[in-house]
Amino acid sequence: FHGIISREQADEILAGVEGAYILRESQRQPGCYTLALRFGNQTLNYRLFYDGKHFVGEKRFESIHDLVTDGLITLYIETKASEYISKMTTNPIYEHIGYATLLREKVSRRLSRTKNESRKASVTSEENTPVEKITSLVRRAALTQNDNHFNYEKAHNFKVHTFRGPHWCEYCANFMWGLIAQGVRCSDCGLNVHKQCSKYVPNDCQPDLKRIKRVYCCDLTTLVKAHNTQRPMVVDSCIREIEARGLKSEGLYRVSGFTEHIEDVKMAFDRDGDKADISANIYPDINIIAGALKLYFRDLPIPVITYDTYSKFIDAAKISNPDERLEAIHEVLMLLPAAHYETLRYLMIHLKKVTLHEKENFMNAENLGIVFGPTLMRPPEDSTLATLNDMRYQKLIVQILIENEDVLF
Repeated sequence: FHGIISREQADEILAGVEGAYILRESQRQPGCYTLALRFGNQTLNYRLFYDGKHFVGEKRFESIHDLVTDGLITLYIETKASEYISKMTTNPIYEHIGYATLLREKVSRRLSRTKNESRKASVTSEENTPVEKITSLVRRAALTQNDNHFNYEKAHNFKVHTFRGPHWCEYCANFMWGLIAQGVRCSDCGLNVHKQCSKYVPNDCQPDLKRIKRVYCCDLTTLVKAHNTQRPMVVDSCIREIEARGLKSEGLYRVSGFTEHIEDVKMAFDRDGDKADISANIYPDINIIAGALKLYFRDLPIPVITYDTYSKFIDAAKISNPDERLEAIHEVLMLLPAAHYETLRYLMIHLKKVTLHEKENFMNAENLGIVFGPTLMRPPEDSTLATLNDMRYQKLIVQILIENEDVLF
């Protein structure tokens, strides 16, 4: 650290020593610090930020030495291989030996246990294909339409990741450089790619059950793809139990079960998945199961009726002409992601069955709309005023979906 000195003085100190660096306090802005780094026969100046524990920028370093080391590696590679780097994404190996080709005949172990053993196939590759580098691609399973009956489209959930030891991008097959945060990893399926390559990876994420830690509070599409089901198993299990012994229960979905017991059901699904026991032997009060189903929908990070379609549904509900309103709602339904659409369709069929027993349970489509409106749809912005203003339209949307489920779906 050289205290308060000018850029010119820093340049003199570093002159002729490639890779050397010093820290200085800014003359123009006292209290602000600059890293002066010698590279390519010139002095580069970078503003330093410190959060009390790490030196931060796009990455987080525990020491200036690590920051400089990573910076020199990056500067060197980007200087010497800039033309190559710009072409890395133009001919990706992902399209040739990724999900699409090399592994599509290799069914994942999870699925192979439930399918006919005779369907196993071998994976072949040409001699020049750099398969050795793409070990994690081989580790992960790629599924064809035939192997995955519910092949919903899902974007990868990429997060910046620090790789230990040499690592290669599974999109372009090139080396990931740097000391830390060399690339990104999909937290749902484990795909490892350069940050710039992540923009080109198609929405073909196949979540790994080992990475999905819970059932509640998990993205709906992620959950169904991880379990290879058409809908979340929570929805299937709860509806199956309710239809078996609760359709005539007075105040179904309106009467609350004990909160502690509902939390028990939630923990059972998180722990045991589709093997969770929610039978009458364990939970004789059907309102507990109904409460657990509503809680699942409330806990979704993206509601069944997604944030992207929320305003379109509200606008459709405001149309006064019944036929035009129905047509508008149908058009917006087509915009829902496939897993959300299928879950909503299945739920509306169930709620229609509930209304058929209105004389016993006193729950018609309007009452169910009041209960499920705020549960299935929430405004994108967390505004109490917006929620209050939209409540009657939320109720109306669900009521119309129930009453016209045979037409709309």
